[in-house]
Amino acid sequence: MTISSTFIKSVQDIMRQDAGVDGDAQRISQLTWLLFLKIFDDQETELELMRDAYRSPLPERLRWRNWAANPEGITGDELLTFVNTDLFPSFKALNADPQRNARGLVAREVFSDAYNYMKSGQLLRQVINRINEIDFNNRADRHLFNDLYERILKDLQSAGNAGEFYTPRAVTQFMVDQINPQLGERILDPACGTGGFLACALEHLKAQRRSVDDDIVVQNAINGVEKKQLPHLLCVTNMMLHGIEVPSLIRHDNTLARPLADYGTRDMVDVILTNPPFGGTEEPGIEGNFPADVRTRETADLFLVLIIELLKHNGRAAVVLPDGTLFGEGVKSRIKEKLLTECNLHTIVRLPNGVFAPYTGIKTNLLFFTKGIPTREVWYYEHPYPAGYKSYSKTKPVRIEEFAAEKAWWGNEANGFVGRVENEFAWKVSIETLKANGFNLDQKNPHRGDEVSHDPDELLAQYQELTTRTQALRDQLKGILANALQEQA
Repeated sequence: MTISSTFIKSVQDIMRQDAGVDGDAQRISQLTWLLFLKIFDDQETELELMRDAYRSPLPERLRWRNWAANPEGITGDELLTFVNTDLFPSFKALNADPQRNARGLVAREVFSDAYNYMKSGQLLRQVINRINEIDFNNRADRHLFNDLYERILKDLQSAGNAGEFYTPRAVTQFMVDQINPQLGERILDPACGTGGFLACALEHLKAQRRSVDDDIVVQNAINGVEKKQLPHLLCVTNMMLHGIEVPSLIRHDNTLARPLADYGTRDMVDVILTNPPFGGTEEPGIEGNFPADVRTRETADLFLVLIIELLKHNGRAAVVLPDGTLFGEGVKSRIKEKLLTECNLHTIVRLPNGVFAPYTGIKTNLLFFTKGIPTREVWYYEHPYPAGYKSYSKTKPVRIEEFAAEKAWWGNEANGFVGRVENEFAWKVSIETLKANGFNLDQKNPHRGDEVSHDPDELLAQYQELTTRTQALRDQLKGILANALQEQA
């Protein structure tokens, strides 16, 4: 058993005795805000050593070192009263100016929707003492957090509510590698979840550093927005462990809640890497933030419109989208027409079933596009299963090594990908063909005949796809009938 799983298990065992903690999601939320405060304090210790002028944005009594670090410190009702009536209210009310107190702002945002679930001060002290065993300024312990983070994600997925903000690491790595963010570029994930894309992009930029000044550039390159409290908290903590001193550019917000017309030049970015939530709908009124011709309540569709808007001229994007977006009609067709007109959608990597298992059986695709030049042709690459695989699973996930064939085939966007050739997995479709098909991007591999599968997971995914298509046709028919009735009235 690894150190991280031993640590998590011991914390689990303590929290299970507490009457206030109900289930995995609450336990993870509780553990994460405690880890955040410990990491925040360890980082401050390092900043105080490096910078004589550094001053904490927190009142002294709220700093981890002053209420939590001593294993013989306050406990029981005294600890519980402090956490519930002083710590939480004080963090939520921190006077944090974005310019003069950006670290304080990060702490306030983290606690805006956080909650102390534990009802036993003695058990809370036990959890705190376990966390105190980790020194996040120690390189080995810092690596331990990466393991902890992965373990927390796995537990979160087991809790049944992580599919919407989880992307397999291999997919994230491949997308970052192919987009190839450069030092000096602004990078955004508008639905950043726990920060997988941002952490990967951050490591990609760090490898390009040549001077101390480059460190400052890296610190200001990463931008993210996450609507839900727990993934936002995990993302901020993750960024701090990856060396971002003030992750104030990771905002706790809903990117779609701002009217599209309000975004200006200063909001535009060079690179967008994201896996927007799909299969869900936005709350009533959100669609009103978008132009009438692309108005919908489907989350993934709205994000695609937003991504096109936020890219600078020659800006690059890599986006995970479901099959439903590729073949959908009506508003989906108009959004795809906008994408193909305003951007060069040069590549779609079609992933097989099971990449996102067990969170969704829906087939997914990776769309790569550059803003500023209309699409003339779309290249498709059908990612095959490794030899001997019929699907992916928790124990057999997709691996980065499997993308070696795509990387070797990829070529160079600067010369229009002239080196690309068709093979059994790769083919291209002209813009004329796509227009004639009503901008249907669900183009089958012409080099492979229709294969009959008897795999239960694949048959279930096919059934779900057919159900989605049927619903889309029903909605379209309802719209036609409603319009006809309005014209008659």
